[in-house]
Amino acid sequence: MRKYVIMGVQGSGKGTQSKLLATDLDLVHISVGDIFRWHVKNHTKLGAQVRRLVAAGELVGDDLVEDVVSDRLHLHDWNYGFVIDGFPRNRRQTEFFLESYDIDGVIHLDLSDDEVRRRVLARRLCSRCGMDYNLIAHRPEVDGRCDVCGGELVTRADDTPDALARRLADYRTKTDPVLELFRRKEYVLTIDARADKASVQQTIRTRFGLPPYTPLPDAG
Repeated sequence: MRKYVIMGVQGSGKGTQSKLLATDLDLVHISVGDIFRWHVKNHTKLGAQVRRLVAAGELVGDDLVEDVVSDRLHLHDWNYGFVIDGFPRNRRQTEFFLESYDIDGVIHLDLSDDEVRRRVLARRLCSRCGMDYNLIAHRPEVDGRCDVCGGELVTRADDTPDALARRLADYRTKTDPVLELFRRKEYVLTIDARADKASVQQTIRTRFGLPPYTPLPDAG
């Protein structure tokens, strides 16, 4: 069984790299952000709380995040392990997590603030089906329209310059110390996230001694 945490600023590719690892190694990808987005999309009580926080450019509180992560991990559908992204984000969450789970490593995707801004401000989301796009690397065939369902592409509520600046400052002050805590336990593998996704994935595999990554051939 393999259990990994993947960390990095917004736009560093956590979701992409997590999915590549999970698909090949039969791991369960647990994305805290995806869980919250599901609740927002389905208009749950939790979703309403998250929507208010996002609109204000704030992060979800520790108690709420810990409850969501605990509930998800207690499903125990991760027979071969998991890779979790979006958690932990601060020292308290790290201590909570390490008290309950042994992990095999922390993948830290390192990216400068300037590159984060370039990537994040180019992101778009389908207002109908939730498909993610990036105007740098994954443009839709028709500008402003989803390739899957034809829905309108919109900017996420939290992908504004001001909200991003607040999140970056919060990340640097709260999450960087988490990396230091993990480093004391010799868990952390830092990867330069500027490279293409296949190169980043292969570096992760090589450094952790995992089976090599073989990209799927393009369709068509």
